[in-house]
This record gives sequence, C-alpha cells and structure tokens, in this order.
Amino acid sequence: MDRLAPLYASHIAELSQRSDTIIRRQNLQGLVIHSGQAHRIFLDDMDYPFKVNPHFKHWLPVTDNPHCWLVIRPEAKPKLLFYRPVDFWHKVPPVPSEFWTDGFDIELIETPAEAKAKLPANLDQYAYLGEHTDLAAEWGMTQCNPQPVLDYLHFHRSIKTDYELACMRVASEIAVCGHEAARDAFYGQKSEFEIQLAYLSATGQGENQVPYGNIIALNENSAILHYTKLETVTPESLRSFLIDAGASFHGYASDITRTYAFDKSSIFAEMIAVMDQHQREIIASIKPGMRYTDLHLNMHQRVASMLAQFNLASGSEEALIESGVTAAFFPHGLGHQIGLQVHDVAGFMQDEQGTHLAAPEQHRALRCTRVIEPGMVLTIEPGLYVIDSLLTQLSPQARTMLNQSAIDAMRPFGGIRIEDDVIVHENRIENMTRDLGLD
Repeated sequence: MDRLAPLYASHIAELSQRSDTIIRRQNLQGLVIHSGQAHRIFLDDMDYPFKVNPHFKHWLPVTDNPHCWLVIRPEAKPKLLFYRPVDFWHKVPPVPSEFWTDGFDIELIETPAEAKAKLPANLDQYAYLGEHTDLAAEWGMTQCNPQPVLDYLHFHRSIKTDYELACMRVASEIAVCGHEAARDAFYGQKSEFEIQLAYLSATGQGENQVPYGNIIALNENSAILHYTKLETVTPESLRSFLIDAGASFHGYASDITRTYAFDKSSIFAEMIAVMDQHQREIIASIKPGMRYTDLHLNMHQRVASMLAQFNLASGSEEALIESGVTAAFFPHGLGHQIGLQVHDVAGFMQDEQGTHLAAPEQHRALRCTRVIEPGMVLTIEPGLYVIDSLLTQLSPQARTMLNQSAIDAMRPFGGIRIEDDVIVHENRIENMTRDLGLD
C-alpha cells in the first residue's frame, strides 16, 4: 500500500478543498459524517450485513466499522472517532495504523454513546451527513443532510482523484480474476451455484463483500436482468452463460459483465462477437464534452442493426427505434457512473446546484444524462435479450416487425450483455477491464 500513500494525501487535500467550499457557502461550522449503525433483523438477535455511509468511506478506507464519526472543519485536520469496543463475542478492529492514519486526529471510543461528548458542542451549526437522522436530532444536529451540501458533494464526487482511480483499478483486477474463474467453471459444466463459488473463491471476497449481488445466469435465465436465484443443478443442455459481477477495494467498486456461448460456433456466439464489437466502438467514440445520453441513443441504432442482421426484426433503424422494438430487446440504460457506489450518485445532475436532467421519455431506465468530463468513471454495458413480457407489450404495428421464428430460436439462450469500466482522460479512454486482458 506504499504506492497509495502519496495519492491519498492528495485525495484528502482535494476532499478538504471541496468541503471547505461548501461549508463556507452554507455558513456552517463544519460537517459531521457518521459511518452508520447496524440494522437488527426483525424479531431476531442478529444484524443485517453492515453497509457503510459512502460519504464516510470517501474520506478513508474503513468500510466495516459502525459507530465511527468524522468531524470536518475548514482548514483543520479531520477528526476521527474510531469505534473500538470491549467485546469478547466479536473480533474487535485493531487500532488504526495503515497508510491513511496520518490524515486524521484519531480518538478511540468504546461505546457508541461516548461519541456525543467528543463531538463539537455547537452541533446545530454543523451539517450531519448520514442515515441515522433520528440519532442526529437527538444529539442536537438540526441540519441533517442539507440538500445544497449533498448536491455540491455529489456533483464533484463524479470526478475521481488519482487515489480513487488507483483503488478502482485494483477492484477491476480482483473482479477479472473472478470472471476468468467463472468462465472456466461454465465451460467445465458447473451449476450457477458452483460458478458463484468459483468466482468468490478467485476474488477472495464473500457475498457481503462484493459490491452487489452477483448475476450468474445460465441459458434462458440470462434474460432476467437482475437474476440472483442460483440453481444448484447444471442444466441438461448448456447453451449460454451471463455473468455480471464486481469486486470491492477500499470501498470502491468494479462492475463487469460478460456473456459466453457453450457452442463457440453457434449463431449465438456470432451475436456475442457482434455485440462485443459494437461495445468496443461505443467506448472508442467517448470524448469529453459529449453527453452520455447520446452514447445510449447511438447504441439503440446499433441494436436496430443487430436485429436486422440476425433477422430478429425487420424495418428501418428509425422505425425499430421509434416503435419501441429496440427498447423491448434492450430495455436498460447503456451504463452509469461508478465509484463508491455501483450506481454512483449525480448521474442526472448538470451542475453543483443539483439541476436535474431526466432520461429521455423513451429511455427512462437510463441512469446517466451527464456531460462527460475527464476524471469520470463510467460503465458501458449494451445488451440484447428475449424478454417476452416486453415483446408482447409492443403495439400491433410494432409486432409486425418481429420475426417470431428467429426470436424463438434465441429465447433458450436468454440474452447478451457486455460491460466494461472505463476512465475518461483528457485525450484517451482507459478501459480498466480490457487492459487486464478480459476479452
């Protein structure tokens, strides 16, 4: 981690500059950022897996410790109240000593309640950032998650520091190891559950450590966009495999998708290759100053051409798009911002005041309408699926464009999705996924 230390110092300097600006703009004394609290399962004595406040892990790579607090003041070293209980039931976190600790004045607390006395006395002049606003109000914090503060921080969070980019490259590297193991398990004729185990083993991350529930789908299950059931028995006939899975590093996420055909000489394998080429070309076309929406609309033109190429539908590109046919085969957005969260914040924000630009009416599932800037990290994930519930909702005129026999032939394969994580630089696009050798 020595290579992260100098990057981290610059990262903290950038976050401090951002927080100082919005603190002064809102006439605050500072920010109080809560790591969060565990949630108890209803009528049980166990908690749900803890998920840290992303505003907290933006400052430091502590992702598994509740009841911690950060106090951020202008031109002052951040103060960290680090929760370290006396507990023989659970493993107690060690006293912090990692590369990031020089950036904070650290005080240890043994109980959650102990934090109150160590926070500033005039908490009504601080903005609380966190989930537990009831606790914040009880402790005298009257300014909870003020929208101008969130808008400013979220908008600027879209531009990653060099430290953040380094963390995301590691998260991508870990995920690629998992993808390679999962691919080999598929060709080894393993079940969805066994493929999941292969992925987790290769990444060294458990189900609660990866940034989202892995999508491990065989055959027609690949057409279920968020499929997480995981069958334990391998299908009698293996046809296709779609994996959408990422990894975490220091609180940052990767998000990668690949689709494979069991028979590499099949028409479905050819469709995957064509989609792969379109995805690469979309990525190559990205430049600062473009609007992400335009990439998505370009992909619909490409989907229309694929429908015609593989005889799934007929008609001009314009007619297939306007009638909703391409949206029935490609119902989700082209991608999204990624970072501290898989679907990172501010995808619709046009400025630091939070001006909202919604997705086009025909493409409401699109998660990003931003103008692309250097320092952004984006996913590009086009798809093409046979989803009967969407096809049957098409107008009678649109359904006349469909070739039912070709659709019937594709249905057992489910669908195709290919997703890479890319960094936008001034003069180039860095494909973290492909650069690691995952084709």
